[in-house]
Amino acid sequence: MSSSDIFIGETIGTAILILLGGGVCAAVTLKASKARNAGWLAITFGWGFAVLTAVYTSAPLSGAHLNPAVTIAIAIKDGDWKNVPVYWAGQILGAMIGAALVWIAYYGQFHAHLTDREIVGGPGAQDTKVKAVEAREQGAGPVLGVFSTGPEVRVAWQNIATEVIGTIVLVLAVLTQGLNDKGNGLGNLGALITALVVVSIGLSLGGPTGYAINPARDLGPRIVHALLPLPNKGGSDWGYAWVPVVGPLIGGAIAAGIYNVAFA
Repeated sequence: MSSSDIFIGETIGTAILILLGGGVCAAVTLKASKARNAGWLAITFGWGFAVLTAVYTSAPLSGAHLNPAVTIAIAIKDGDWKNVPVYWAGQILGAMIGAALVWIAYYGQFHAHLTDREIVGGPGAQDTKVKAVEAREQGAGPVLGVFSTGPEVRVAWQNIATEVIGTIVLVLAVLTQGLNDKGNGLGNLGALITALVVVSIGLSLGGPTGYAINPARDLGPRIVHALLPLPNKGGSDWGYAWVPVVGPLIGGAIAAGIYNVAFA
């Protein structure tokens, strides 16, 4: 695979991943959406299908890493680091593009949600629903959850541990079950396995932090949230932003180490 193929494949694939994954979060969150309050099952399966679609689309070009934690794990497994920056650049750019497309697709819903007094507070709002009641985490605006993750209980070591554990499960599944014949990305069957693993992680381990398990998935959309001209959008919670970046990278490296010791 050439560097240009890798960059284009990862950009397109990660954009699709975030468009569909962030899209289900928007559908469930925003007040004027037909899927409002569809619940956690909708989110977990939406993200699983997002992974499936993104992998099948981008695998022929880049091997469909779509996740810096997967890229670093494969680099550790193979000892080949030369394309890591290209993969990461495509993943971050793709995540930003995907997040911007979610905003376009739900433009009217974002506006309706963020001008609703019961959501953002203000004169006429009910006393129990002021101060951005849907922003339960310090520093997070009322729609940040459409773009990025946040913890239900803000304890840094636990939040890191949750992301590390979830990412180890994901990356071990990719390395043992999902890679193509060349071992440099996901194969056809691996795409389906990985999508089901993502659903499983969301159902079993997603409750504490929202299961980023992917630095690009969290950081790229968080940057877009900070840049978009959304009314009353609130903060982007940069104080937490390091957790869903560092945790998955650690988890990916640990998973690669486990693989090299136990399976290689």
